[in-house]
Amino acid sequence: MMASNDVLLKVERLKTYYPIKGGFLRRTIGFVKAVDDVSFEIKSGETLGLVGESGCGKSTTGRTILRLLNPTDGSITFDGKDITFLKGKELRKMRKHFQMVFQDPYASLNPMQMVGDIISEPIRNYTGRSMKEVKEEVFDLLEKVGLPPDAYYQYAHQFSGGQRQRIGIARALALKPKLVVADEPVSALDVSVQSQVLNLLKELQKEFSLTYLFIAHDLSVVKHMSDRIGVMYLGNLVEIADKNSLYAHPFHPYTQALISAIPTPDPHKKKERIVLQGDVPNPINPPKGCPFHTRCPVVKAECKEVKPVLKEVRAGHQVACHLY
Repeated sequence: MMASNDVLLKVERLKTYYPIKGGFLRRTIGFVKAVDDVSFEIKSGETLGLVGESGCGKSTTGRTILRLLNPTDGSITFDGKDITFLKGKELRKMRKHFQMVFQDPYASLNPMQMVGDIISEPIRNYTGRSMKEVKEEVFDLLEKVGLPPDAYYQYAHQFSGGQRQRIGIARALALKPKLVVADEPVSALDVSVQSQVLNLLKELQKEFSLTYLFIAHDLSVVKHMSDRIGVMYLGNLVEIADKNSLYAHPFHPYTQALISAIPTPDPHKKKERIVLQGDVPNPINPPKGCPFHTRCPVVKAECKEVKPVLKEVRAGHQVACHLY
């Protein structure tokens, strides 16, 4: 979907740390730096993909933006309003404008509720519509996500994983949000149904004029879904660019390694694989300087001392690396 020039979401120097409790009095003895100084923008109507290996802070970033987690520092501006530290009624008013599609369709739906109740709950909580109007709205949403009307009266356990994710998508769209954070929405599904759910998300984006933050670790899926892509490593955003630019000319050594790992469908085409040495450092005690320097094949002395900041290396392409 083509994005407008209006910035819907602006994240500046976002930090989210998880406290570590210890000792007899359970005092804070340290922090897991899950998100550490992340900044980006998403324009209305576009899809920003967020990729990186497990534990890099992608999901924490998404949950913090939706205020399911409280940020430690930084700012989150949504549709021109600072929501960083909103609480109570003010935060509740804003929630209808941003929703989430969760990774696990088996755990994110209440097994004690009928599907009709799951989807209608946000409508009943946020609007003054009659039960008849709410029911009609739910039937309409079921149709849009490709589920039969009788799904209204069934329970989540009666559906397959792909159908459950469609229920979760319908619930997320119930209040006509502006922003949807899709947190690895197909990683728990069979490969045979992943493409169906992805295509459904793209169709719904056009119909509802949605803006997506699409979180995943599958680079092929992210390229299919996104307009721009941000790459995260150890809680930091190391590169962000238009998808075609990122895949054709990755600048950051970590991005280059990720791109090299994408399998090619042509068995006769040789592709050089960049194999990274070592393990991801502990986010409790991240390395000084560039967070990637302990595994970087082209590390310099400066990388071990000074943390690089995102800078534009070509139009619309930013990278946090001392090589540029």
